Amino acid sequence: MHEAELLFTEVLNCSRPELYLNRDLRLAKAKGALIAGVLKRRVSGEPLQYILGKADFYGLQFKVNPGCLIPRPETEILVETVIRLSGYPVIRLNILEIGTGSGCIALTLAKLLPEALITATDISEKALAVAQENAVFHKVNINFIKADLFNTNNLTPNTYDLVISNPPYIRSGDIDTLQPEVRREPRVALDGGADGLEVYRRIADSASQYLKDKGYLILEMGFGQTDAIVKILTKNRRFEIIEVVQDYNNIQRVIVAQKKAN
Repeated sequence: MHEAELLFTEVLNCSRPELYLNRDLRLAKAKGALIAGVLKRRVSGEPLQYILGKADFYGLQFKVNPGCLIPRPETEILVETVIRLSGYPVIRLNILEIGTGSGCIALTLAKLLPEALITATDISEKALAVAQENAVFHKVNINFIKADLFNTNNLTPNTYDLVISNPPYIRSGDIDTLQPEVRREPRVALDGGADGLEVYRRIADSASQYLKDKGYLILEMGFGQTDAIVKILTKNRRFEIIEVVQDYNNIQRVIVAQKKAN
């Protein structure tokens, strides 16, 4: 369904065929007012996902609101990469996600790898509240921790098989040029600093302390950032670049680094 169909079928609580079969019916006044209000919000630039209160990701549905980033299809490449490198199906992995937002990545992995132990951090209490609601809805157990990246005493060094993240990677100066819908999302989930790479540097500085030897660091990245991120990850010689994965638009989207054995 295109956006207008999705909006109307959700608001009117009907299927797509019913929407067209009943197109000549007059709406009750309350329904008409509801639709008018929804359309006004959409025209003002509010994302459709926030209006509906949900978004789809990897075939699953997640609650979203302005307190968290809206899941995007390209992030599914990150999940697919994790599944492939996990040796699926696997008995047990210890996975740490940094910056979980709505929880869509961690929860999807929990559904696909039910034996995995998954911890997810986020600096935003609002985002964590949404992630916890989504975990209850999907009936999975995630250890959620409020933290600025690794800055917490609740993470154990040299413990995790995988550290994964979709960090903010938009340059600060570009935020105000984004589409109105994107600017409605939490700035902390978008703003990657002056060059868009600030959070990658912070992750690279700390991730090896928490990974097991030969554990994987798997990161989503923005268009044209591959070379810079490779330099960041290899600067301290703790990581070896294993692969760069393209998305379905042939954009380099995910980078995989492996912690070198001591």
